[in-house]
Amino acid sequence: MPAPAVTFGCSLSSVAPQHIAEFAQRAEVLGYDRLVMGEHVQDGDPPIPRLLSLPVLAAAAAATKRIRVMTGIVIAPLYHPVMLAKLVATVDHIANGRLDFGVGISGQRGTRIEYDILNVPVETRGRRTNEMLPLLRRLWTEEHVTHKGEFFQFEDATLLPQPMQKPCPPIWIAGRSDAAMKRAGTLGDGWYPYLFTVRRLKESNETVRKHVQAAGRDASKFHFGVAQPSSVSDDPKAALAVAVKNLGKYATAQRSAEDVAKALCLTGTTKDVIKGIQDRIDAGVRDVVLSYLAEDEQDTYRQMELVAKEVLPNFR
Repeated sequence: MPAPAVTFGCSLSSVAPQHIAEFAQRAEVLGYDRLVMGEHVQDGDPPIPRLLSLPVLAAAAAATKRIRVMTGIVIAPLYHPVMLAKLVATVDHIANGRLDFGVGISGQRGTRIEYDILNVPVETRGRRTNEMLPLLRRLWTEEHVTHKGEFFQFEDATLLPQPMQKPCPPIWIAGRSDAAMKRAGTLGDGWYPYLFTVRRLKESNETVRKHVQAAGRDASKFHFGVAQPSSVSDDPKAALAVAVKNLGKYATAQRSAEDVAKALCLTGTTKDVIKGIQDRIDAGVRDVVLSYLAEDEQDTYRQMELVAKEVLPNFR
């Protein structure tokens, strides 16, 4: 049996804004398939500096020719669907049809504040997203769209130009909950979890696949991805230390920071990373996005190049 086709992306989140184009070009030359950028409007209080994903990806797309760009993720409920549809179509044109549209509702700790400052009731975020997703598809494919829903109402919207991709950019759904898995299987084109153990990845992929099939959709065309924090070094202890530093905040009384890092992060040498990726492929993942945990930007470049040279060829 031939090996499954697997794609590899890398995150732009640790790159300085003025270096986005250079990073994107390096990733393209190194053979990565996808560049990914997340976002927050205000991440915590006091806030961590964050950028918005669609403007960053427009810059990355304009500097490249082959590599796909992906929002990983846009926090959909913070937007009006008409404006979000217009932004996505714009970036898809800049990218010449290379945009993957990842969305989520920002369920992690400490992010309620961005809902509050935009006057969006946080308890409505799931229902807003469920209303938005079919509406976005209509706005990308129809003219004179009128909608009167629970959260959004407008008349006679025609957004031109429509996206380059037909019928629209693929929609990947991020999340951790049962509701997110159902949303992915019934309304999305892909599933994009974050901070999952291999066991939980396998379980979620099986659950999402059941939702896809129950909805009468083609599971063979569905994207099963993962946002995978990674720390790669010739010194496995040093790689683990970086992972612990970044993921230690998720430690509990039952699980140490080191245990959490080992369970949720790819760490160690390139041989260790190859095994970890294979474990995730065996769990059903087909689109791996590596988010390099690094001491600085140069360390990000080092890991990106090391993985491209010694890891990716093992899966192609």
